[in-house]
Parts: sequence; structure tokens; C-alpha cells
Amino acid sequence: MKKQFLECGKIVTTQGIKGEVRVQPWCDTPDFLLDFETLYLDKGETSVRIQNSRVQKNIVVLKIEGVETVEQAVLLRNKIIYISREDAELAEGEYFVQDLIGCRVVDADTGADYGEIFDVESTGANDVYCLEDKAGVKRYVPAIPQVVLERDLDGGIIKIRPLEGLFDA
Repeated sequence: MKKQFLECGKIVTTQGIKGEVRVQPWCDTPDFLLDFETLYLDKGETSVRIQNSRVQKNIVVLKIEGVETVEQAVLLRNKIIYISREDAELAEGEYFVQDLIGCRVVDADTGADYGEIFDVESTGANDVYCLEDKAGVKRYVPAIPQVVLERDLDGGIIKIRPLEGLFDA
């Protein structure tokens, strides 16, 4: 089941003296967070309105409504920022990495179960799905079209065709 509220960053410190906070984004690009008028704290339980946002290098600076002083901003440090899935617009074929976590990875030809995705690493060239099976064996699958044939995120299944030697010890 897909989560409604998705982790998208962490408030790491304050910015200036007017209550702004600096957010380390956990998105493909920091600009992604600039599209939201409302963000969430406390695993989605608390909504906050964003008055202003901007990117400085690889950090997002947010001005949250009601946070007017550096003392108020300090209280938000180390809080995780969430977005609501309903507020995000993804292009056709795009998905959230968090939707991959927990998916079973199976062989498209034989049905062999290779395990469950526990992490996705970005290598620059392509993502790598980190799997672990029931015996605790870890495998790493490049998320490239030659290997990943189908993603059924609603069903929680990823079908792959491993390249020759991919899982050889």
C-alpha cells in the first residue's frame, strides 16, 4: 500500500534571524520542493504553509508561516519534511522511490523470487535496487531497461531478467 505522506527532506538548521529554515532535500533535485505550498511534519500529522522557498546550492530555504524568529526555527531542527502524494505531479512512467521499497523482485521468465527491495541507490548512471531475500542474501540489480522489464507498484512486484552473471558469486 502506498503511503500518503512521503519523506522529502530534513530541516538541518536555521537561516538568518527571521525564522527561515534550511532543508536538506531527499529529492532528485532541490527544485522539486519549490512547487509545494503546504508541507507536513510529524509523519504527515501537522501541515505547514510555505510563504517562500528558494534553492541555495543544494539546500532549500523555507519560510514557514507562523515561524517568525530564529528561536522558533531552532525548534524545527532535525524534523523530517513530508509531502502529500496528492500534491505531487509526476510525469508518465515516473514514480517515488519510496513506492519501490518493499516490492518483491521476481524473474520475468522463471518466476524465481530474488527478494524484497530494501533500498535504492543512485549511482549517477542509473539507480540500483538493493534486495534481500528470506535467507538474508543481498543482491543488487541495476535499474536499466535491459534488466527491469515491469514495475507493478500497486501490486508490489518488479519483474526482471538478470543479465548473465549478475547474481554469480
